[in-house]
Amino acid sequence: MKLNVGDMAPLFELPDQNGRVCKLADYRGGKVLIYFYPKDDTPGCTTEACQLRDNFPKFEGTKVTVLGISTDSVESHKKFSQKYKLPFTLLADVNKEVVKNYDVYKPKKFLGREFLGTARTSFLVDEGGRIIKIYENVKPATHAEEVLGELAGL
Repeated sequence: MKLNVGDMAPLFELPDQNGRVCKLADYRGGKVLIYFYPKDDTPGCTTEACQLRDNFPKFEGTKVTVLGISTDSVESHKKFSQKYKLPFTLLADVNKEVVKNYDVYKPKKFLGREFLGTARTSFLVDEGGRIIKIYENVKPATHAEEVLGELAGL
């Protein structure tokens, strides 16, 4: 089911890069940027993560929690997070439940081959758990600045 602005963000519980369970409900009362990305340590995903890392103090200044989600394992997230010194939480959706609930697990094409994968999409969620902005077809190099620009207008 496609999500829209104004919908409640589907709740989830996923392990982070350290194996601790993270619940979206625990972040009520503050804004959350949930960014879905295809795969750890690939060029586009690394660019996006490093842009978020480099702008992280600005996100903290706006009191926005950043949560990255992919279908990679906890171990993969731990290596990715350590390698690039990522200061935010990465969540492992290995069963693909959350990517499906957020309707970001879609047909993709690469080198002429079609497969299902995670579409680079982000959701900005307000203090009450409602989606206030959906970013589709995210451009990794400019996504952090795009979100910060949006936050400045709120």
